[in-house]
Amino acid sequence: MQLSNRRGASLTRRKRTCTLTKGSGGVIPECPYLLRIPPSKPHEPARVCPLWQGTPAPDKRRMLRKISDKVCVSLLILGVCAALGQAQITYQRPKPHSAPATAEAIDVSETMFTTMCALYAAGYESNVSPDNWTAFRAHMRERLREQKGPAVDALKEFYRGHQFRDPGAMLSRFVWFGLVSGPAPKFQPTLRRDELPPEVLDLEGFSDILSNYYTEQGIHTLWREVQPLYDQEIQRLHDPITQILFVSSTYLREMVNPAMPRTFTVIVEPLVGRITNVRSFGDHYAIVLSGSDEIPTDVVRHAFLHFLLDPLPLRFPHVVAVKQPVYELAAKAPRLSPDLKDDFPSWFGECTVRAVEIKLKRLSPSERDAVLQNNDADGYVLVRPLFLGLTGFEQSAPAFHDYFPDLVRGIDVKTEQTRVAAIQFAPGQAAPQAKELSSEALARRRARAVTTVPSDPEAIAALTEGEKRIAEKNPRAAESSFQSVLAKYPDQPRAWYGIGLVALLDHDAERAKEVFGRLTAGDHAASQDPMVMAWSHVYLARIFEDEGQLERAKTEYQAVLQVQGAPPQAQQAAQKGLGGLELRKPSERP
Repeated sequence: MQLSNRRGASLTRRKRTCTLTKGSGGVIPECPYLLRIPPSKPHEPARVCPLWQGTPAPDKRRMLRKISDKVCVSLLILGVCAALGQAQITYQRPKPHSAPATAEAIDVSETMFTTMCALYAAGYESNVSPDNWTAFRAHMRERLREQKGPAVDALKEFYRGHQFRDPGAMLSRFVWFGLVSGPAPKFQPTLRRDELPPEVLDLEGFSDILSNYYTEQGIHTLWREVQPLYDQEIQRLHDPITQILFVSSTYLREMVNPAMPRTFTVIVEPLVGRITNVRSFGDHYAIVLSGSDEIPTDVVRHAFLHFLLDPLPLRFPHVVAVKQPVYELAAKAPRLSPDLKDDFPSWFGECTVRAVEIKLKRLSPSERDAVLQNNDADGYVLVRPLFLGLTGFEQSAPAFHDYFPDLVRGIDVKTEQTRVAAIQFAPGQAAPQAKELSSEALARRRARAVTTVPSDPEAIAALTEGEKRIAEKNPRAAESSFQSVLAKYPDQPRAWYGIGLVALLDHDAERAKEVFGRLTAGDHAASQDPMVMAWSHVYLARIFEDEGQLERAKTEYQAVLQVQGAPPQAQQAAQKGLGGLELRKPSERP
């Protein structure tokens, strides 16, 4: 069905539009594929809608609710990101540790400092020679080892009960604690218990012990004392790290939106020693640098690329799922990281990061070939075709998150299966145990993979086809594709979500409420697909808001914020919706 644009056509007289009582509103408040519709003022006729090229809206009928200036192109996975632009990194003065106010920051953390002080006071690395340490770190260790008191005794007892032979594993647990704990003096977790890394759960009870230690030993005074040194390190690191982030984001034509909940933070903490700790927890990525003379350019760039690119395989699961047969061959590589052998989205993200890295490093042909060969031998076999596909991205205009589906679709599965089957993977190597912490430590929490996309090439192709037709604003063709999936998989949530988007295009409020209601509650709720769950709540909220049911709209918006793993765009839409409701009065609508 083609959208009509003849004069005099009414939104509410279109075929399949729901019929509601006068004044209650009967038009879907926002379709993610239509152009912006100007909002009307209460008790005034709606203004001209540019979508209908001069067609007036129905008289005495309040037009659609106020809609964002942004066009929300869902494509079933709602891959909406920030606009193209330059990435900046914000220099901040030292302050008590808290969630960064901007998406990217170089910062210091009183929580991390206190945690490291407690670790040394408890006896960490007491048998390690400080000959190669910085003077500051060596001095602080000796000073902290002399601390005495009941809180220090409790700290040492806790440390003995949680000690590991490997100092790297020991440090890892406390670095995690410092990153996910709140400010002094309580040091309570900033995440829900089910979101905490296992390493932090192993340290249960440490918050209270650390709080007592902080108070007894006057750590805040010590923290203020060392801040000039930390200031100097931040100033020294600021420009080179800014350049690393700028080059990476410029190549990808991406800019991190500070309003988004995802953050990338570089924390300066000399007490961790000459080691770079890279961590990701939920939507937050952090690097803990010692501030030594050499800046780990490759490590910082690699971590930042993960921050930018990790969400994409989860945002486009039906696109990347087609490449699963290649992954099944690659998973046999002995050198492939154990964490990636059963985590397809993370493996795909790692391959994407490595492909972009090769472009950014500007290697010579011989160096590039050697790196590609090593990636093949280690099991990162999609690095090569992704790297080759980046040539097309460089010649295109969209930001990388928009181009990503085309990049993935350009990989021929059969060709890659044949190529990978002929690769002789490198033999495994035993991981050496370092007595001195002098190498990079990398750890990340596994992202929640979407398990609702069927492992069926025909169904995936139909979902993709429906996505394209939605983008073209062709609801009948899209509906046909989604119905073909439902004929085979009656409860497939992404297909039902597509039917809901078709209802939005048809301006069929009742049908949209029925479909999105099915996806958010009951036996058929999309509980395993946070994208579908979150955006279904958003659309329900907008429909209820347009109908004047403000309390129900508020409930739906609040439900979005409770969905674990919800896309940042959905969370932002919900927060904006809640803010808009606060400005409205219940008596605004008749």
